Amino acid sequence: MISEQAYEVLAAQWREPGFTCPNSKTYPWLWLWDSSFHAIVWAHLGDAERAVMELTTALSAQDADGFVPHVLYLDGSQDHEAFWGRPDTSSITQPPIYGLAIAELVRLGISLPSDLVDRATAGLNFLFESRRRSPAGLIEIVHPWESGCDHSPRWDDLVLGQREFDEEIWFRRKGELLRGIERKAGGAPIWNDQFAVGSVAFSAMTAFCAHELAGVTGDQSLLDHAADVSDALAMRWDPGLRTWVDDGPTANGSGRVRTVEALLPLLTLPIQTGNSAGVADVAAGELMDAQAFAGPYGARQVHIDEPTYLPTTYWRGPSWPQLNYLLWLGLQRVGKFAEAALLAECSRTGALLSGWAEYWDADTGTAGGAVPQSWTTLAACMDVPQG
Repeated sequence: MISEQAYEVLAAQWREPGFTCPNSKTYPWLWLWDSSFHAIVWAHLGDAERAVMELTTALSAQDADGFVPHVLYLDGSQDHEAFWGRPDTSSITQPPIYGLAIAELVRLGISLPSDLVDRATAGLNFLFESRRRSPAGLIEIVHPWESGCDHSPRWDDLVLGQREFDEEIWFRRKGELLRGIERKAGGAPIWNDQFAVGSVAFSAMTAFCAHELAGVTGDQSLLDHAADVSDALAMRWDPGLRTWVDDGPTANGSGRVRTVEALLPLLTLPIQTGNSAGVADVAAGELMDAQAFAGPYGARQVHIDEPTYLPTTYWRGPSWPQLNYLLWLGLQRVGKFAEAALLAECSRTGALLSGWAEYWDADTGTAGGAVPQSWTTLAACMDVPQG
C-alpha cells in the first residue's frame, strides 16, 4: 500500500529530461540531494530506468573541477542569473547523497554507466580535495543552504547574530553570504570567510556517502578520505551536550545547539579509528529520547529543550523525512536495530498522516511546507534494513 502511494507521488512529479521535481508548485526544478533520494526510492520501487535517469540528470551540470550545483533550472527560466551569477544552475552545492544512491542502486543489481560513477567520484573528491578544511579537519560549507538544513539554529551566529529568528533577516543574509564566496577560475565554490563553518552534519554525510560509494567501487582514495574526515569528527563529540559540535566561528555559540542533523556522525562511527560503542549508545539514546528528539511521528529537528525549538517552523524544529531516513541508516550502522525500526515506524506514520508533506510537527503529525513532497517517499524504503 505505502509503496503504491509513494510511486504515485513520484510519478506525478516526473519531468523531462528525466528528474523528479520536489513539488510541482513550490519546487518545480531539480535539487541535488532531493534527486539523489528520489533515485534511491525509484530503485527500491523497482523502476531502475528512472533511478538511473534521475542521477544522470542531477550530475549533468558538473563542472571540470568536479563541483555539482545544487539546483538545475531545467525549464529554460533565466530569472535566477542575477542571484547566482549563472543562468541555468545555482553556484553552491548540497550534501553528496549521490554517493549513497549509486551504492544502493548497485546493491540492488542495477547496472550503471561508468561515467555516472566517475562523476559521483569526482564530486566527492572536489569536496575532499578542493574545499577548505576547518582547523579541526572538517569540510567547510560556504553557505547555509549547502547543508541542506537551510534555516537551522546552528547557523544563527552568522545569520541572526543575537537576534531572535526573523525570516526577513534570513532572506537578506542569504544573498550577502553568497557574495562572500571565493571560487576557482571556473566558478566552483571553495571557501567563504563570512561562513567558514566546519559542519559536522555535512562532513558526516560526505564521509559516509564516499565510504558507501567506495564500498561498491573499491576506490581506496575515497576510503582514505572518508576515514580521515570520520576521525576528525570523532574529536567534535561533546559528552556534556551529548552531540557533535561544529568547528569554526560558531564552535562556542550556535554551533553547539542540539539539532538532530548534528547526530548524523552516527553514520561515520563505524568508519573512525578506535572504539566508538560508548558514543553510539549515548547518541542513539538521545535520538530516541522523548524528552529530547523523539516524537511519535519522527525525530524533532531541534532538541525540545533548546530555546530555539519551534515545532512547526521551517528548519527550526519539525520532523524531516530525509533526516529520519539518514538517521535510520545511522542507527543500523551502529547495531541499534530496534531503535531503527521504531524510528522507521514513526516516520512512515508521519509521512502518511501529513499527506506526504515536506516536513511535519513531530508531536502532532501536522503537515508543513509543500504537500506532497517527493523525498517523503523515502518512508516506503524504511521497512527493510539497508546497507
